[in-house]
Amino acid sequence: MATYTRIEVVQQMKKTGIVPVFYHQDIPTCKAILKACFEGGARVFEFTNRGDFAHEVFVELEKFTREKLPGMMLGVGSVIDSGTTALYLQLGANFVVSPLINAEMAKICNRRKVSWLPGCGSVTEINYAEELGAEVVKIFPGSQVGGPSFIKAVRGPLPWSSIMPTGGVSPTKENLKEWFTAGVHCVGVGSKLFYKKEDGSFDYEKVEEQVKESIKIIESLRK
Repeated sequence: MATYTRIEVVQQMKKTGIVPVFYHQDIPTCKAILKACFEGGARVFEFTNRGDFAHEVFVELEKFTREKLPGMMLGVGSVIDSGTTALYLQLGANFVVSPLINAEMAKICNRRKVSWLPGCGSVTEINYAEELGAEVVKIFPGSQVGGPSFIKAVRGPLPWSSIMPTGGVSPTKENLKEWFTAGVHCVGVGSKLFYKKEDGSFDYEKVEEQVKESIKIIESLRK
C-alpha cells in the first residue's frame, strides 16, 4: 500500500521540481542510484516498468526506501494497463505514471487515492485526463510534442493545469529555465541525469551533485 497520499506526492513534486526517471535490471545499481538522488535532495523518484521482472526490482527498491530513505516517494512509470497498475499499487507504488491515457488505470488509482499521471499530447487529452481525476499530467515526449512553447500555449486556456514534461529535459540552467518559465509543475529527467564513468559504470557522486545542482537552479528560477 502507498505510504503517501496523492496530494502529498503532488505537493512534493512541486516543491523539489525534479523527478528522476530511471530503470535498470540490477537491484544494487538501482539502490545506489536511488540513494544518490536522495542524497542530492530528490524526494520523488520514478522507476520505469521497462524490463522483464521489473516489478521484482521495484519490490526491493520499495523496501530499501522505507528502511533507508525516509521521505522518498517512490513511484512507477511506463505503465499502460489496469492490471499492471493494480500490481504496482499492491507493491507500494506512491504514484503511477503512464505515456498514455487509460480510464481504467485512473479508476484503480482513484479508488486507492494514489496519484495518476497520464501522458498527454493535446489540450483535449489534458482536459480528458483532468476529468478522470489527474492532478498532474505528463507531457510525453516533451520536446517532440512541442517543448516549452507548447506548455506555455496550453496554459492559456487551461491556466489551472499542472504539467510535468518528460523527454527532452536536460538538467542545465538554460533548459530548465525554458521549461519553468513556461509554467511547468515539475520536470521528469531521465538519462541526462545519470552520468557514467569511462568504464561504463554509473558515477554516483556525479549523479548526486547533478541532482543537487538542478534543485538549486529550479529554486533560483522560482524566486
